[in-house]
Amino acid sequence: MNADADREEIHHRQVDLRFYKRTDGLYEVEGRLIDTKSHPFRRQLADDDLPPGTALHDIVVRMVIDESMLVHDVQAQMQATPFAVCTGASETLRPLRGLSIASGWNKRVRELLVGAASCTHVVELLGPMAATAFQGLAPQRLARINEAVSEDERAAKVNSCFAYSEKREVVARLWPHLHKKQLPRAEE
Repeated sequence: MNADADREEIHHRQVDLRFYKRTDGLYEVEGRLIDTKSHPFRRQLADDDLPPGTALHDIVVRMVIDESMLVHDVQAQMQATPFAVCTGASETLRPLRGLSIASGWNKRVRELLVGAASCTHVVELLGPMAATAFQGLAPQRLARINEAVSEDERAAKVNSCFAYSEKREVVARLWPHLHKKQLPRAEE
């Protein structure tokens, strides 16, 4: 990459993800996607240009879950969209209620909200929102995983990512009985 090349911003996408604990014992994850252009932009079917910096998309999705990652409610607010009809996509998220955020979440979301069934940008937000919920509930999971009865959860964590490799220091220090020593490479 040439760091000395001049460049001009054309498009700016902002994605903001937040996790909240609610007073009713549930949790809420909120995702917001904002798209702006750095130059005047004419939307299809529009008579006038949007001024630079005006949101083409400003979409907020809120998902209510419990500690087991079960979706209780999910709603979208379409605050700025390229077409007036886009706001109808806020009503397409009902099929997600009752699902659990777990392995296969992104695939299931794409199956339920494929193409014209929902808004592409809402679907794009739901994956990072699931990851945000997972991180938001990390303290509860980590406390539970170290309980004596959680051997299955510990075993499932091993090899789930780079750091938790059965051959790395993290597993060796946290759960020595699950650690597998890395054999030294034979000299060639």
